[in-house]
Amino acid sequence: MSVIVPIPSPRPEEKTQPQKPPAPYKPGRMPGQETTCRRALTKLGVSFSDRPSISEAAGCAIPHPLVITRLSRKIALQPEATLNCATALALARFFSEEVPPLARRHLKQPVAAVRHASAYVCRSRRGLQKLSEHAFGNAFDIAAFTLADGTQLDVARQPSPKSGRARFLKAFRTAACGPFKTVLGPGSNADHANHFHLDLQKRRNNSLYCK
Repeated sequence: MSVIVPIPSPRPEEKTQPQKPPAPYKPGRMPGQETTCRRALTKLGVSFSDRPSISEAAGCAIPHPLVITRLSRKIALQPEATLNCATALALARFFSEEVPPLARRHLKQPVAAVRHASAYVCRSRRGLQKLSEHAFGNAFDIAAFTLADGTQLDVARQPSPKSGRARFLKAFRTAACGPFKTVLGPGSNADHANHFHLDLQKRRNNSLYCK
């Protein structure tokens, strides 16, 4: 006599647990490192305003977010960007100290504005369940630079690798590796073919990932 073995019912999909967000921001209780960071931004000429703490169910969070409208006294930001203060300060220092001489050398004129593609966004990394650094205001994507004469330099492979535009983009990418822990751009992979991704993700031994 044959024995009929029942077909087991399929297991329900396992749900990933959301990452625990930081404690919510309480007005008047800002940590000293946050106030110090804001004073540094002010000295660099960054235009910013504070916003209420961000804490979403998926785990995305910024305890003390800022909205930035200028990266320095001379460089505007389009559109405004929500970031944490550490990332905003790294950007401000880089655009105040490193970018101007690179622009003079390779473009013969200053950068007047930066157009970004992404700052704070509550999302996971593409194809992964782990949250993106964007989910913590810890990453910034640059799509284009506007030069002093009004022309736009898109972040993309340039027709001539020896042109001033191509040299500037290459020099920018090289200089960003160090101030930022992750630097990705055209040629890294298909997801970064049209922008520079910069973030402050901490890694073991303070290592860098620049590609």
